[in-house]
Amino acid sequence: MPKTFDELLQFLDELNIEISTIRHAPVFTVGEAQDLRGQIPGAHTKNLFLKDKKDNFFLVTVDEEAEVDLKTIHNKIGAASRVSFGKPEKLLEYLGLVPGAVSVFGVINDGQHQVRVVLDEGLMQHDTINAHPLSNDATTSIGRDDLLTFLKATGHDPLILKIDGSVPN
Repeated sequence: MPKTFDELLQFLDELNIEISTIRHAPVFTVGEAQDLRGQIPGAHTKNLFLKDKKDNFFLVTVDEEAEVDLKTIHNKIGAASRVSFGKPEKLLEYLGLVPGAVSVFGVINDGQHQVRVVLDEGLMQHDTINAHPLSNDATTSIGRDDLLTFLKATGHDPLILKIDGSVPN
């Protein structure tokens, strides 16, 4: 049974991690979420649940504005082949999430460590990072270092790599 929002908050509290959460109407795309930007400071995330041909799974978390080249990302993240999006059934099984609510917080449900977490180095330059807290009707703000503490406490040692292929202005 996937963890609930309250169980996530309790876990973060046990780690002495301070967060703030804002409830809002469900959002399913980065575009819809961008309408909330005035209320929520910090970096906002885009999350890709990917798999390679050997059924290795990856959760790639980047800034919402990042450009991700799905034709070459496998070379960066150590996949066995080109990647495709993981099926909703595996997303639910491994991260306890449904499409539209994909979030780095989902690794709290990956007790078997089936998913490799990859964070974009550009995202990690922000002090505050925002992600859905297991559902897409809220946004939780967490400090960058606290996010790393959370991930390590779940048994996930993230790769921090340059994923964003966009050219800075």
